[in-house]
Amino acid sequence: MPATSSNAATSSVTELFGSFVLGGEEFALPAICIREVVNFPAKISALPLSPAFLEGVFTLRGTVIPVVNLGRVFRPEARAAEVSDKIAILDFQGVLVGILFDATGEILRVRPEQRSTLSYANGDTHGVVAGTILLDDGARLVQVLDPGALVRIENVPQVLALQGAHRQQARRNQGERRQCVSFRVAGSSFAFEMSAIQEIIRVPELQASVLNSALCLGRINFRGSQVAVVDFNTLLNAAPVQAVQTERQFLPDQRIVIARIDDATIGFLVDSVDNIVNFYSEEVMAIPLLSKARAGMFGGCIAKPELGDIIFLNHREIFSSNEIKEMRAGHANLYPKDEAVKTERDPKQGQRQVYITFALENTYALEIKQVREIIDFSGDITRPPGMPAFMRGMLNLRYQMISVIDLRQLYQMPPLDKLEQAKILIVERGEDLYGLMVDAVENIMTVNDSRRFAAPKMLRNPNVEGDPRGEMDEVIDIEGEGGSHKTLSVFECDRLLQRLARELPALAA
Repeated sequence: MPATSSNAATSSVTELFGSFVLGGEEFALPAICIREVVNFPAKISALPLSPAFLEGVFTLRGTVIPVVNLGRVFRPEARAAEVSDKIAILDFQGVLVGILFDATGEILRVRPEQRSTLSYANGDTHGVVAGTILLDDGARLVQVLDPGALVRIENVPQVLALQGAHRQQARRNQGERRQCVSFRVAGSSFAFEMSAIQEIIRVPELQASVLNSALCLGRINFRGSQVAVVDFNTLLNAAPVQAVQTERQFLPDQRIVIARIDDATIGFLVDSVDNIVNFYSEEVMAIPLLSKARAGMFGGCIAKPELGDIIFLNHREIFSSNEIKEMRAGHANLYPKDEAVKTERDPKQGQRQVYITFALENTYALEIKQVREIIDFSGDITRPPGMPAFMRGMLNLRYQMISVIDLRQLYQMPPLDKLEQAKILIVERGEDLYGLMVDAVENIMTVNDSRRFAAPKMLRNPNVEGDPRGEMDEVIDIEGEGGSHKTLSVFECDRLLQRLARELPALAA
C-alpha cells in the first residue's frame, strides 16, 4: 500500500502546477512538463494494437501526438473522448504526449506544507497518482499525477533520433521522392510503400486452408501459387477469427493487397484502397508508442492536408520471422504451385510492368510510372472564367497549381452521378502537373509485356464520341475470375496531353 508523507521538511520552494478536471475530480501536473493545452482535434486516428487508454494520435505542427484518455487509465470502461474535451500536451523526455481531461483549471502556486507525496513499497505497482495538494484550509483536495508513471513510451530514443534526422534533412534539400499506396481499415488510413506491393485485386473466392488461424483468413490462387490471405482488421485488433467460410460476402470496395515480405507473398484484405501518395522521407513523422505489440510495423505518420493522417507501415515488420516462415512453408508444402502457369515467369517472355486500372465508364489501364500520385476529388477547385468545359479548374496541391481535366467532359460523356467518389490522377510533365479526373481507381496489377498487344483496328476510331478507346493504340490481356480473360485499353498520358495542346494552346507553351 502507498504511504503518504509531507514535503514540508524536505523543500521550502513554492512549486507551480496546472490543474485539470476529470469526472468532477481535480488533478494537477507539474507546470514545467506542460507544453500547452489544446482543444480536441477535428481528426484523431486510432492506433492499432494500442492500450485501451490510448484514444488515438493526431498531428500538431509537424509532430505526432498520442492522446492518453486519463479516465480509462483509472477505469477501462470510462467514456470515450468528446469534442468538448481538452488535451494537455506534456513534454516527456523530449517527446510530446497528450493527456485528455474534461476541462482545464488554473495555475496553482503550492507551498511545501500544502503538498503530500505517496511512496510505494518495493514490489507494489507504481500508480499514476504521486501525491496530493490541500487547498482552502483542507476543503479542496487536488491529486497530483506523476508524468513518468502516466506515460510509458516504449520508443523514446527512436523517436528522438528520427526527429533529429528529419530536422537535419529539412535543412538540406529535399530527399528522394517516394510513393505509397493508402488503404482504409476500420475507419483509419494506412499505407504500404509502393515497392512492397505486387498487385491489388478484387476479392476472389477464398479457399479454406488448414493453416487458418487468427492471422490467416484463407488462401487464393495468385499466378499459380497459393497465397495466404490475412484480414487486416483482425490483425490490427489482434482478435481471433473463425474458420473462413467460402460463402462469405464481401463489400464492393474491399480489396486484397498482395505484398511481398522477404521471400513470402501475402494477401491483406482491406476495406478499400484509397490513393497513391507522393511523399519525402522527412515527411514521415515518428509515432511515440505506448505498447510493444508489433511495434516494429509502425513506420511513422504522414500528414497530408487533403488526405489527413496516414499511418505508414513497415511491411517487413508486420509479422515475426516465424509467422512468415509458417505461412510461406505451410502453403508451399500443402498446395504446390500450379505447373501450368510456371512458364509465365520465364524471363524470355519479357519484363513485367505495373498498371493501375481506373473506371471512366469502361475500365482502362495506365502504367503506374506515369502517375505521380492519386488524390480524392476535391470541391476546392477554382474555375477561372473563359476556360473550356473539359477544364474542371485549378487545384492548389501543396502550393503547386494543378490544371484539373474532366475526362468525361473531354470525351463528351455524360457527367458522373456521384462526384464524391471520383479520383484525380496527378501526372507530371516537366515542371507542370495535371490532374485527370476519373470515376474511380480500381486495382493495381503487374502484367507481362508479352500480354500487351496493338489494339484492333475496329477500336481505333478517334472520331467516335463518348469512347476514349478510339484514341488508344494498345491493349493488355489480363486474367479474370475463374480463368477468364479481359482486354483493357492502355491509356497514354502523352497522347492525351498532345490532344489538349491542340485544343488548349496554353498547354503547348
